[in-house]
Amino acid sequence: MKEEGKFNVAIIDFGMGNLFSVKQACRIAGLDGEITSHWKAVSKADAVILPGVGAFGTAMQRLKELELIKPLIDVAQSNKPLLGICLGMQLLMTQSHEFGLHAGLDILPGEVVRFISLSKSEQILKVPHTGWSQIYESEMSWNASLLEGIPEGEYMYFVHSYYVNPGDSSITMSISHYGNTTFCSSIRRRNIFGCQFHPERSGSNGLRIYKNIANCIINSKNHY
Repeated sequence: MKEEGKFNVAIIDFGMGNLFSVKQACRIAGLDGEITSHWKAVSKADAVILPGVGAFGTAMQRLKELELIKPLIDVAQSNKPLLGICLGMQLLMTQSHEFGLHAGLDILPGEVVRFISLSKSEQILKVPHTGWSQIYESEMSWNASLLEGIPEGEYMYFVHSYYVNPGDSSITMSISHYGNTTFCSSIRRRNIFGCQFHPERSGSNGLRIYKNIANCIINSKNHY
């Protein structure tokens, strides 16, 4: 149920996400987070968060079984903020090469690829990439985005073996480094956002991302 004065955020439950940490982050940020797998709740929400961990192909199958693919595409085509986190960000892409080739939601052009040939000072780095890494500005400004107010070079928490390779480099909002690989760590196109890191596990600056969701909701309502 929506609390008085709060924006309702649908947190998609398809059995593969860190849902309660996301809900708690929403609560601290003053948002009314609702964990749901029902398309009606997704359609009525002021904003939608798609969190996820695990295998890409399995996730897409679950979204299909829950009849959530069209509602997510509808949100992406509206003015409502849509945030994909970790696997959720990857699902926004056209396709993934994880355990074969799998079609994604195709909300944003691009593919999901695995880390290869990782090294740092002749040291072979382990995959998955787990731990704190810095995020840096790409050519896109962070103003009026979910990263607004976060200092460049801030550390965020990552857990992933795959990363997105956008077909359109202009949607890359931040980049990060793991060994000798530079990868896209967050994306944006209009109302659609994605981050490879876990903001709900990234301290005060990660929490700022959830607080910025409210500003994006206000901006979206001004365009109705």
